[in-house]
Amino acid sequence: MKDIRHQHLIFDMDDTLIYCNKYFNLILDEFISLVSGWFKEYGIEMDAIRQKQIEIDVAGVHQVGFASEHFPASLVETYRHFARLYGRPLSEREERQLRLLGSSVYEKEVEPYPGMVDTLDHLQQEGHTLYLYTGGETAIQQRKIDQMKLSTFFDDRIFIRQHKNIRALEEIITTKLLPRMDTWMIGNSLRSDVQPALQAALNTIYIKQEHEWAYDIVQLQTGTEQSFHTVSKLTEVPHTIQQHLNIYDNKRTWG
Repeated sequence: MKDIRHQHLIFDMDDTLIYCNKYFNLILDEFISLVSGWFKEYGIEMDAIRQKQIEIDVAGVHQVGFASEHFPASLVETYRHFARLYGRPLSEREERQLRLLGSSVYEKEVEPYPGMVDTLDHLQQEGHTLYLYTGGETAIQQRKIDQMKLSTFFDDRIFIRQHKNIRALEEIITTKLLPRMDTWMIGNSLRSDVQPALQAALNTIYIKQEHEWAYDIVQLQTGTEQSFHTVSKLTEVPHTIQQHLNIYDNKRTWG
């Protein structure tokens, strides 16, 4: 059997290995329905509520990172914006309802993407070393990790950071002494996963989602040394890596 060159694979978790944004979107639909009902007499458009929440949400993540209190706060701030706009009195009861609604997203049972276990198991069996690098608060992310039994694949190579950026990624690379030529970042976020990986000269696999979070969308700045791939499914990752290694081996053979 042909030897496979050992690779270091850094996986994002939310919306790479497990579903995440769909739960936020369900909460947002409920939020928009509530606010449009409260402001019915003012003729407020549902899309206007959605766009304002996105604006407040994205601006807040830039400031505080993936802090759990931010999402519920973005719902309240959106509500307050329209109350000021239309001169509608604020209600402590309504604000409390929105905070509880926003916080409930972190209590959802997590669900793996199709093929998660098989994909990670296959890569582990191939001899590659797997790392988990996720954004958020430790207690919330650890609950997901435990529910999905991800330590089976990542052991103590798990990194939880409130901010996911080039600085955080470089810290992992330095701490683990990862060889950049043989290290991959695999994730769904252009902003948090792909762009920092390209800046760090890592190989990168972008798992493109059908419905992307506005915060994740950025214009990429790519270099010439990185191997950058786009796939639509997690299950395509092993084949993508193998194809890359085959091309590398062929180049080395033919010099």
